[in-house]
Amino acid sequence: MNGVLQWLLDVGEPWTRYRTLRDLLGRPEEDAEVAAARSALLAHPQVQHLIAAAETWPGRAILRHNDASHPIYALSTLADFGLAATDPGLDRAAAAVLAHRATDGALQSMLNVAPTYGGTGENTWSWALCDAPTLLYALLALGLGREMGVQGAVAHLANAGDEVGWRCRCGPELGKFRGPGRKTDPCPIANVLSLKALSLVPDQLDSPATLRGADMLLGHWERRAETKYYLFGIGTDFLRLKYPFIWYDILHVVDVLSRYPFVHADRRFGDMVTALTAQQDAQGRYTAGSMYQAWKGWSFADKKKPSPWLTFLVLRIQARLAVQRSQQQPGDDYPRST
Repeated sequence: MNGVLQWLLDVGEPWTRYRTLRDLLGRPEEDAEVAAARSALLAHPQVQHLIAAAETWPGRAILRHNDASHPIYALSTLADFGLAATDPGLDRAAAAVLAHRATDGALQSMLNVAPTYGGTGENTWSWALCDAPTLLYALLALGLGREMGVQGAVAHLANAGDEVGWRCRCGPELGKFRGPGRKTDPCPIANVLSLKALSLVPDQLDSPATLRGADMLLGHWERRAETKYYLFGIGTDFLRLKYPFIWYDILHVVDVLSRYPFVHADRRFGDMVTALTAQQDAQGRYTAGSMYQAWKGWSFADKKKPSPWLTFLVLRIQARLAVQRSQQQPGDDYPRST
């Protein structure tokens, strides 16, 4: 076993140890070490704190979608760590999310849009493509894909895009609100979040919706010098490693795209992976380049020391690419987005 993998196993973060055993070493859930790591994960005080936060859903109304302290991101991070809806506390959180669905199937949040931006200024149950896909991702990752409410949300999301991917869209309860960009533009973060959720639905892995969404992100990277959509440019801030997966940055985007085998051979994606992996240190470890203050105390929110979790995330991306390469037959050519 190489030194970085051993470091991930020994460092004392049960979420990193658990996911390393499962995703990088391929150990089954029944394995004694995996079971012990999962038990330690569930018992860890920081994870218990996240579970308690997730149980407060919907919490306060969402005023901005990159509020890292909001319960929606406690729930999505627990899903990243590998927790399940059957784990204590998460059954209640999942039930609370499923209790609020729009008639079109979208999962709703408590939102508050100021009149300045076309809203009412009042707390309103509705949805936007910068929160509904995160809720859907969390429920799917927690193992609730067979729930009728989840399936309805999948159908809504898959049909919410168009020829350019996903644009800024929201429920009718929010009135005239939409993002600050041109109406005809795609919304980068909506594409990232939608692709992340749909990556957990097998029949969406090469669907027209995900092909278009992936191509939107790859095209933005290719035209990064001259193209900025809404609030989302690709510059110095974009290239900084950051977690949790909340907003539009390189680790988030590459992690999501790596879930889709059809992009692995795309030159644009290869360029993104190169820009990401260039940030490793001499030991092959990765350190946060930016952090959310609400997550201070976690290794991935420390800009001075290498983070086991960030390192795991990059190694998992590389592992996905290696699996795809190993399955390619001589003479095969991967499908490409166009």
